Amino acid sequence: MSTIRYQNALIVGAGSGLSAAVARVLAQESMKVALAARDPGDLAPLVQEIGGKAFACDAKQQRDVARLFADVEAWTGAPEVVVYNASYRVRGPLVDLDPAEVEKSIAVSAYGGFLVAQEAARRMLPNRRGAILFTGASASVKGYPLSAPFAMGKFALRGLAQSMARELSPQGIHVAHVVIDGGIKSERRPEPPGEQASMLDPNAIAATYLHILHQPHSAWTWEIELRPWVEKF
Repeated sequence: MSTIRYQNALIVGAGSGLSAAVARVLAQESMKVALAARDPGDLAPLVQEIGGKAFACDAKQQRDVARLFADVEAWTGAPEVVVYNASYRVRGPLVDLDPAEVEKSIAVSAYGGFLVAQEAARRMLPNRRGAILFTGASASVKGYPLSAPFAMGKFALRGLAQSMARELSPQGIHVAHVVIDGGIKSERRPEPPGEQASMLDPNAIAATYLHILHQPHSAWTWEIELRPWVEKF
């Protein structure tokens, strides 16, 4: 069963957690991996580890995103895989929320996803080849109390992904939205004692991203939910 083999990738919203795990599995597939973040200096250890390159980008700024794609294209060619992992979260009672912070949350979580996806699709469509993956959350499908801005942004990102999948998949672009329904384990957020596998392992999530990229055309998914085995629906 034939699968597509990609040569290069771009991860927007890169950091030390899930995006780092995704970067590693893509590099292990012999892809050249570009990493974009507002402060790329923090990515130096990961860049050295995977042989990639870091770029500065504020994903909610159109000019930044356009420059990012031009710079990545000059480095390694137009990215064939683009992962949007950026988000911004502000919590609090609805009546106390700062509208400017709400605007930023929606801009980073959803509008930035649109800007990045638009630049990616413009480069992928002529070759009818590529993959655009979005990182979602529990908030993509269920709004929690005290978390309205995050829910609005993630709901919007999911709608973008679904619309894009219907439009672009028939043109050879694989669009997928990954709902991360649960907490992700990290050094700063370890699992509670005695609760093994109660949190999502970022390496296991990254393996699913890679699986999506390997799916044959005849069985593409546009959305998948990942949760620990103890997580309630």
